[in-house]
Amino acid sequence: MFNLGSMLNLGSTEPVIGRAHTIVTCSSTELFQFIGNGLFENYPKWSPEVKELEQLTPGQVRLGTEGRQVRIDQGRRSESKFKISAYEPGQRITLVGISDPFRCTYELQSINPDQSTKLIFSFELLEILAIMRPFEGLVRVAIKDGAERTVQNIKRLTEVKPS
Repeated sequence: MFNLGSMLNLGSTEPVIGRAHTIVTCSSTELFQFIGNGLFENYPKWSPEVKELEQLTPGQVRLGTEGRQVRIDQGRRSESKFKISAYEPGQRITLVGISDPFRCTYELQSINPDQSTKLIFSFELLEILAIMRPFEGLVRVAIKDGAERTVQNIKRLTEVKPS
């Protein structure tokens, strides 16, 4: 198939994906309470780049809930709207960009019920602006590093400390 983008060397049109995982010492129910139900209170805690976060849809966090965020990433301010496209208590929550082409998923896998959960986080930049394509390698590294930081921050914030 003819691909003008590759002929003009404009960069990849493939999504940029960063994935990371860790084991968190708490139940999947507790972890989902923090990530899913507490999204608008806790997201800035595990992602300090989030400077403003607003729930646009009233009520509890659920499938279809919309939000707005303002982020400062490496000195660059961005504002985006998103909605929850998957909401499976104890298992998964996915946010998709309404105004920007991104998707991030927090997947929880119970390892030892009530004791430990595998947290798998993925961030997908579904499209790279033409102006950013020369920096695609740097974007990929930043997204991968961000995914690692996200899971480590969530682990640090949620693990039960022994008395």
